[in-house]
Amino acid sequence: MVNDSVSISFFHHFEKKPSFIIQSPGRINLIGEHTDYNNGFVLPAAINLGISLAIAPNQSSTCNIFSTDYSETFSFSLQSMEPSKEQPWANYIMGVVNEFQKAGKKLSGFDCAFGGDIPIGSGLSSSAALECGIGFALDQLYSLDLEQWDLIKMAQKAEHNFAGVQCGIMDQFAVVQGKKDHFIRLDCKSLEFEYFPFKNSQFSIVLCNSMVKHALVDSEYNKRREECESGVKVLQGHWPSIMSLRDASLAQLEKIKPEVDPIVYNRCRYILEENERVLQSGNDLHHHDLPSVGKKLYQSHEGLSKLYEVSCEELDFLVETTRDIPEVLGSRMMGGGFGGCTINLVENSFLDKFESIIRSAYKNQFGLDLEIYRVAIENGVEKVNN
Repeated sequence: MVNDSVSISFFHHFEKKPSFIIQSPGRINLIGEHTDYNNGFVLPAAINLGISLAIAPNQSSTCNIFSTDYSETFSFSLQSMEPSKEQPWANYIMGVVNEFQKAGKKLSGFDCAFGGDIPIGSGLSSSAALECGIGFALDQLYSLDLEQWDLIKMAQKAEHNFAGVQCGIMDQFAVVQGKKDHFIRLDCKSLEFEYFPFKNSQFSIVLCNSMVKHALVDSEYNKRREECESGVKVLQGHWPSIMSLRDASLAQLEKIKPEVDPIVYNRCRYILEENERVLQSGNDLHHHDLPSVGKKLYQSHEGLSKLYEVSCEELDFLVETTRDIPEVLGSRMMGGGFGGCTINLVENSFLDKFESIIRSAYKNQFGLDLEIYRVAIENGVEKVNN
């Protein structure tokens, strides 16, 4: 991450040294897409791409923020905060400050510079990294002794209430609870979680950024939630104890198939099957069975593309291109869909060749240059030496 450059930018901008540096990671999700808002299971991890924040108090009631990536400054008063349309990145910071104050946490003005190496729009949760990073920084700066779950939930509320995005809890959870060389299987209903090891000298995690983001993503995301909820309502008519798709079985879904729209059936079927894949993938990781994980990645993508219909031509092409490469164990789209990245399990000895093949094929098909990131699994948000 970019600790040194952010520290230097802080000094140049505010003419003083920061109190400390916070390192806040981005996240990947191995499997379990669109399951979080259905109270299902996810399998994320924190990664070595992230955001660094330098911070210090300023003995006032004004907060001054400098974004090194945008070369922009934003200031706001602790007594008066309104979402910004001109500088939307500031909303993630103000949202967290607002949630802290609503929770009765006493804050004073501060100066902060931040920047990172998470590619914008890549689906690696730069927003959650920023929210959890500033939340952790404020906790450390003012000795608030926040519990980790309080930080996670306040960061999520900030995105809901100030940034206007009704996200699930997975992103903030992974940023805070990340553990080096481990994926985390989170139960989004009970919030129980378990770590599973991923430290393999033979295979690496490679992300391929399609460099496209189709405009459908926001409206279709909300539509998928509504479709799942409509399926739950029909299920509840037969089994009143079912409160979300998490509580339903495939056998129950089959029984109501004649009563629901075929599209709603497909959405619900995907969620139920994906939850099972997440549970099985955790067990596969426990037994160091990466080939079985890889097969489930392909199954996940098939469901996302054909049943949940959140893929796109570019993502489908990237996944299909890997199917004939024996050195790739598995591939799928990652994130909300309609663009962003695919996640791939690739044999280490084949990494350079894989990048060459996939870049060339994608360029020939779409005329676009892929961005490719080899990522490592790292710890969650933490304070680093200044």
